[in-house]
Amino acid sequence: MSEQTRVRATVRGRVQMVGFRAFVAHHAGDLCGTVANRPDGSVECVIEGPPDAVDRILELLHRGPAHAQVDAVDVLREPYRGDLPPFTVHA
Repeated sequence: MSEQTRVRATVRGRVQMVGFRAFVAHHAGDLCGTVANRPDGSVECVIEGPPDAVDRILELLHRGPAHAQVDAVDVLREPYRGDLPPFTVHA
């Protein structure tokens, strides 16, 4: 198996009610993971896959969809576990 990585990213700013979760899922491709709104108004993504693909999606998180305003993206690199489903959007 090729090298895999896992990240947990919290995106802050105007990122709810602007299509952010759908934007992430659309660009996730073959990555595994989840994206969900958090009660504090942020969006949390947990993503696993090849390091270059994960880095590309992290770059997109800083931009977001057209109506989003991303103020910060906090990224925590975690040990790869291989337990995430194909990319899934949660409420």
